Amino acid sequence: LGLCVSRASASVLNLNCCLVLLPMCRVLLAFLRGSQKVASRKTRRLLDKSKTFHVTCGVTICIFSVLHVAAHLVNTLNFSENYNEDFLALNAANYRGEDPRKLLFATVPGLTGVIMVLVLFLMCTASTYAIRVSNYDIFWYTHNLFFVFYMLLMLHVSGGVLKYQTNLEEHPPGCFNPNKTVQQNMTVPKAFEELFPDYTTEPFPEDLAVPEPFVQNNFMRICSEEPKFQSHFPETWFWISGPLCLYCVERLYRYIRSNKPVTVTSVISHPSNVLEVRMVKDGFKARPGQYVILHCPRVSALESHPFTLTMCPTDTKATFGVHLKVVGDWTERFRDLLLLHSNQDTEILPIFQQRRYPKLYVDGPFGSPFEESLNYEVSLCVAGGIGVTPFASVLNTLLDGWKCYKLRRLYFIWVCRDVESFRWFADLLCMLHNKLWQENRPDYINIQLYLSQTDGIQKIIGEKYQALNSRLLIGRPRWKLLFDEIAKCNRRKTIGVFCCGPNKISKILHKLSNSSNSYGTRFEYNKESFS
Repeated sequence: LGLCVSRASASVLNLNCCLVLLPMCRVLLAFLRGSQKVASRKTRRLLDKSKTFHVTCGVTICIFSVLHVAAHLVNTLNFSENYNEDFLALNAANYRGEDPRKLLFATVPGLTGVIMVLVLFLMCTASTYAIRVSNYDIFWYTHNLFFVFYMLLMLHVSGGVLKYQTNLEEHPPGCFNPNKTVQQNMTVPKAFEELFPDYTTEPFPEDLAVPEPFVQNNFMRICSEEPKFQSHFPETWFWISGPLCLYCVERLYRYIRSNKPVTVTSVISHPSNVLEVRMVKDGFKARPGQYVILHCPRVSALESHPFTLTMCPTDTKATFGVHLKVVGDWTERFRDLLLLHSNQDTEILPIFQQRRYPKLYVDGPFGSPFEESLNYEVSLCVAGGIGVTPFASVLNTLLDGWKCYKLRRLYFIWVCRDVESFRWFADLLCMLHNKLWQENRPDYINIQLYLSQTDGIQKIIGEKYQALNSRLLIGRPRWKLLFDEIAKCNRRKTIGVFCCGPNKISKILHKLSNSSNSYGTRFEYNKESFS
């Protein structure tokens, strides 16, 4: 039973160790999503579940690793207690009663298995939500132990513990071996005297019944040689070599693509600990909704983080930018390096003073669900706090020109705790609102800003943001009424729902999107998920 469970769990582990790497091939996913190779929008939405698929494979690996380890602990006891002298090649132990701990720590399969369990334990525990939120560095560094895990996995299967018989035709199971009978000073039954006269030395005891298979010639199977055994060729190589090579090639391509540092043109400190970084890079192209990975060697030699583009390069301007919330060690060190003084509100330096900025490398861009927001006729975009960043690039794109896109109506909902947060993109919202009014399309975008805290609300009142003041509401959105109103105004249409914010809001929107309504309107839910 132990061998059966270990072999079955090993097959499941091979499959999942193969699949777990594919969602991490970001360039491949971005190519499939954006090159129209996947024509169906429904299929493209499945690509956005890459992170969920990766987590599912990881959990499956952890579960079946426990089964695999438990089965092999039973196997080590069986190998030690059931040592077989007839088939020496099949024994994993060297002698009967050998200490099972030697099989675990003094053999290649055993030692590599123990180390892999420790590595997998570190990766699994550091991937929990609590550790990722409290200390992302631990998650990042332990997760990169996957390379050690795969190297050990290749060594683990090279031990050749499990074997199979190579001469089944010459030595079928249960056959009669006359040579072995003579070597062991045993006599053959009288029924075989005529067939094997040379091997018959003494009569078979009369009082011992002759087995039926030996009497009937139709069932006799004769061995022509001793059984021979050979180790199984490790199947793990077939499973993981392809995805692992694909991942390594992609990482090499990403390294070459991001090897040249970008030119930081400006750094702006916004209220509520939000930093805006604007950059220029030769040949950089991106679509609205995509994200990039920033790497600053002076902050961390190995660590890098994803950030959604809030400004994409166009045909007329090469500048692109990101907004990042200063909430952890990496972002704090990054902010301190970019700004001369951390309490300084704004620093915009001319090009000839760029030596003040540290070297910054950009990897990407990579695809995200928000690329689809312009491909719906009607879209509902919901942001919570700094979650507005994916929609900023969409709004910037619409500001440059909206007629070339399929989108004809946009509902934009932004929920923040304090009023100062709205200043991040207040100018952008006002410019887009004024542009649409001038083009006689005031109904193109419906802006609703929700403030959950009322302290300092008078600060936003002013002539500059007059267009937003009338759209500022106190409290939280009444999501059910909001969905019903949108469904009523857009009967029998498919509406794309895009959310980037707290999980609580995301779950509510997901539930409402899947619920039916009396207007024939269908909502398709999409959520930001960095892979």
